[in-house]
Amino acid sequence: MQCHGHNASDRLAASTAPRFLLLWPEINHIYPPCPPKSPMRGRMTEPQSAPEQLAEGKSQGGAGAIYKVVLFEKENFQGKKEEFSEECKDVTEKSLEKVGSLLVESGPWVGFERQGFAGEQFVLEKGEYPRWDTWTNSQSSNSLLSLRPLKVDSAEHKLHLFENPGFTGRKMEIVEDDVPSLWVHGFQDRVASIRALNGTWVGYVYPGYRGRQFVFEQGEFKHWNDWDAAVPQIQSVRRVRDMQWHKRGCFTTPAPPPPDPPAEAASSS
Repeated sequence: MQCHGHNASDRLAASTAPRFLLLWPEINHIYPPCPPKSPMRGRMTEPQSAPEQLAEGKSQGGAGAIYKVVLFEKENFQGKKEEFSEECKDVTEKSLEKVGSLLVESGPWVGFERQGFAGEQFVLEKGEYPRWDTWTNSQSSNSLLSLRPLKVDSAEHKLHLFENPGFTGRKMEIVEDDVPSLWVHGFQDRVASIRALNGTWVGYVYPGYRGRQFVFEQGEFKHWNDWDAAVPQIQSVRRVRDMQWHKRGCFTTPAPPPPDPPAEAASSS
């Protein structure tokens, strides 16, 4: 991948297309945006802008947002169930002994391994989760005992990653894109402080959005302990977006092509 040097004025004049920006003490490298996706068959669903959603009372995690998640005690949506539209510090106080599956009707949410929003975090976007391993791939815990809605109140996304605590050392800027591997873009796995300037993000310990998850809502995280990590290791990050409005990249699943006509019908025509 080619790199192009840019000064500060160049960066200010740059477009808002998705990009990565690595900052060393003397040199700035800005990576070109990802190539456009190839055309897809099927109907494209236009996402609503933030003003349009606000006009309809459908903000993304902001004021007026509607959250709903259904927790089931057993796998595959069986057993006792409870509906939630706001945070819950302890699901066992709601007559559930455990959570075996869940259905997010509107969100997104973040679940926690232990009561009181503690322990491992699990990002829960709109969709079905029939087993515990569908909301985590770290394979370290099958427990989900508290959860809360996630704030997704910005249509823009910008994240700054720093190599050292206190926003020092090498810096990587991510704008309007997901990064399955920081290594590919020249930024190693050491991330010791983070600024989430816009949007809500989730970081993963391993590439490909694997391993333990860490949620970054808008704000500053001066040390990895601020996001409840034991070590400063993050190797992939992505945006958390309300799947009610951003349906898998704003595309609906294309319908399968019709089967070929029988040979006799084709010959007669």
